[in-house]
Order: sequence, then structure tokens, then C-alpha cells
Amino acid sequence: MLPAAAMVASLLAAPAAAAAGRPGGQSIGDPYFPHDGNTGYQVDHYALDLSYQPGADKLSGTATISATTTQDLSSFSFDFALTTSAVRVDGQPADFASKNDKLLITPRKAVPAGRPMTVAVTYSGVPSKVRMYGEQAWFASPDGAASVAQPHYAAFWFPCNDHPSDKATWSAAVSVPAGTTAITSGKLDGTRKVGDRVVWRWSTDIPLATYNSFMAIGKFNFRNTTAPDGRPFIRAYSQRLPKTEMQNAISGIERTPEVLAWESSLFGPYPFDVEGGVAVNAGKVQDAEEFQTKPVYSNVFTHDNDLGDVVHENAHQWFGDAVSPRTWRDIWLNEGFARYSEWLWDEHEGEKPASQAADEDYRKYASGDGFWRTAPGDPGASHLLDDPVYERGAMTLQALRSTVGDDAFFRILRHRISDNRYGNESTSEFIARAEKISGRSLKPLFETWLYAKKRPASPPSNGTAAG
Repeated sequence: MLPAAAMVASLLAAPAAAAAGRPGGQSIGDPYFPHDGNTGYQVDHYALDLSYQPGADKLSGTATISATTTQDLSSFSFDFALTTSAVRVDGQPADFASKNDKLLITPRKAVPAGRPMTVAVTYSGVPSKVRMYGEQAWFASPDGAASVAQPHYAAFWFPCNDHPSDKATWSAAVSVPAGTTAITSGKLDGTRKVGDRVVWRWSTDIPLATYNSFMAIGKFNFRNTTAPDGRPFIRAYSQRLPKTEMQNAISGIERTPEVLAWESSLFGPYPFDVEGGVAVNAGKVQDAEEFQTKPVYSNVFTHDNDLGDVVHENAHQWFGDAVSPRTWRDIWLNEGFARYSEWLWDEHEGEKPASQAADEDYRKYASGDGFWRTAPGDPGASHLLDDPVYERGAMTLQALRSTVGDDAFFRILRHRISDNRYGNESTSEFIARAEKISGRSLKPLFETWLYAKKRPASPPSNGTAAG
């Protein structure tokens, strides 16, 4: 036994030893992207104070990240690719280093578990010159910048815990030259002129996944009005769009409130306090992205009266934004649902039933077609956004609808949102919910449509038909 004095000294030393902590992990453990995300903390809020110079594509400023530690933390990391010049943790300077697209931070003293932590990162760089994991996700234009990248984009322009399982609230103040517009996620809190520049301020009190945050900067025709449902309705149309595409973009995006009202009737109330859309010209990129509250569309409005992209991206406000995938393996829960929403819209418009669209898609691919070798329930990182994830994912939903009937099917979709609002869901959790609501065993159905790497024996309208 130790002498009493030594025993007291030992007890007093114990908390100090515990406070030494251990490093947070540099991977959140995603099965497809093991380099993504970090552990040791959960982010509560991102506050960005940025300045951008069009033409030079120079971005600079400070990101203040409020987080809660989940362990005694001696060091931790963010996903980030630009050049960091200073870091402060809880107001004190901290050591930092950049390695393998991670910003590694060592505070002066360990932060105990379960404590709030504020990290201020000052940085600068040219995002369009950055490559992360071999990807380019930020596209500069003569008057600004935009992107429609997925799954990686956020870490190209602000330090973050870049994984959909760590959602946080958001605010951003972005200084740009007068005459230039800066748009990010959330509601517009106002603009302020400072000399020959204007600061655009945005925020959201509703958590968002990092991949659902965005930045669009340039010369836009900017509209901020009120939608029929009383929400702010924010639209922006790049002045660099060709005339016909500009007209088509306006025709499509201006119908967003109509589309959202219809989707709300199926999926439950619209989950955010702002709605809108942004039409950009991101070089040769032809794509659209479901950024939270305002989808961004690049070079997609090439046909008159084609609302497919507007329906698809706004369906993601429920499926992908309000409820995000637990891991990237669960991506069909985003894309299959959004594609099926397009088929539901055509059904609503009297063009053809969703069951017919699903069966036509099924017949488009013969048994030996490589299309069937990608399982939407586990497509692999290299096939994350390939056609089978969208189309077989949507066929899966039609097979489910054909099996359980409309009443149970739409209750399953609505409960998916209401039960997980602003959180995450995995495929196994979705299947369990579908079985509970329908009162049926559905594992054979999902095995056939989501996981079998061959063509099912009969089309989606036959429901559970085995393959």
C-alpha cells in the first residue's frame, strides 16, 4: 500500500493524465470512402466569414466551427484542401499541419470529452486548382464560381467533417465585388455594402450534411420573393446562360413552388424554411445537384417544359437532404427515390403510370446487359452514381408499391421522413420500416431488386417476383 501522501498525489494526478486525451480518428469509417470524415467530435455549427475575388478565383477568410467532443481529445482533424495560415481552439493558438487532404490540429491542451469546442481556421487559396483524391469539384468562371459535385465538394472550400452522418447548422457571410452575387445554403439574412464590395449573409437553423452545402458566385439575375406557401422563394439565373437556356431555366425553376406543393402531398410537409433554385454555367458540366433549400442546375435546361430535373432535385429535399444516407453505400435511398418521383410526376400529369415507366425501364436492359451487374443496394464506390443506382433503385420502389399497395407504400415514404427528420437512414433501417408498416416480410423483394446481380425474372409491376 502507498503512503497516504503518495496516495493523495496519485489521485490528484489521475485527472491530469485523463485530460491528456488521445487523437481523434482521421476516418469516420465509411465503407466506400475511408478517407472521409473524422472522429472525436460532432460538429454543431459552421460559421464562414469569406472573401472571394472573381477572375483570380481567390477565396480567403475564416471558418469558425462549433463542435462537441466525444472523447478526451489531444488532437483532431478536418477534411480540407486549401492553405491554412492560423488555427485557434477555444481562443488559443493551436499547432496545425496539412497532410493527405486533412488539416491536423493540436490544441495547447486536450479538450475533455462532452465539452463544447470552438475552432477558428483562417485560410486562403484557389479552389479550382485543388485536387482531392484525384477529383476536381470547384469550377471557376470569368465572373465567379459554382459546382454541382457529389459526393465531395465541401472540403474544397471550407474545413469540415465531410460525411453525411455529421450534420450541422450553418451561417455564411461572403464578400464579393459590387454587382456580383454570392449564394449559399439557407435563407438570406441580408446584404451590406462595404466600399466597393457587398457582403451576402446566409444561414440555416436546420442541420445540413456537408455535401448539401454549396457556393455559387457570379453575375446573376437574382430574385427573392415569397412563394404561395409563405416561404422565401429565392432564384438566381446566371447571366452567362445562352438565351434559350435562360428562358427554359426560368420556365422550369419558377414552377418550383408547384412541384414542392405536389411533392408535399405525397411525402409530407416540405422540410425547410426556404425554397428556390440556381441556374449556373459550370463549364462543360451538365448536371444538377440537390443542395439544401436551393438545387443548383448546370446546363440542363435544354428542352422546353421539361420539369424532370426540377422534380428530381426537389424530391431530394426530402430524400437526401432532410433524411441523408447513413453511409455512401446507401446512396440509392437518395437517387432511387428521386428518379421514382419523376415517374410519379408523369403519372400525376397523366402521361403514364409509374408502373409502366418502371416496366419500360426493365425491358430496356436485356438479361446479359452489364446494367444488371451493379446492385443499387451496394453499387461500390466506383459505381456510386451510375444508372442502375437511379433506375434499379426506382424499379425497387415500384416493386415495393406493387407488393404492398398504394396506402402502405406512401405511408412508408412519409414515415421515412417523419421518423428520421434531419437525421440519417440506412437501407436496413428502411427495409425494417417497410416491413413494419406493411406487415409483410419484404427481404426477398429487396434481395431481388437491390442486391441480386442479375435481371429479375419479371418486371417491377409484378412486385416480389423472384429472379
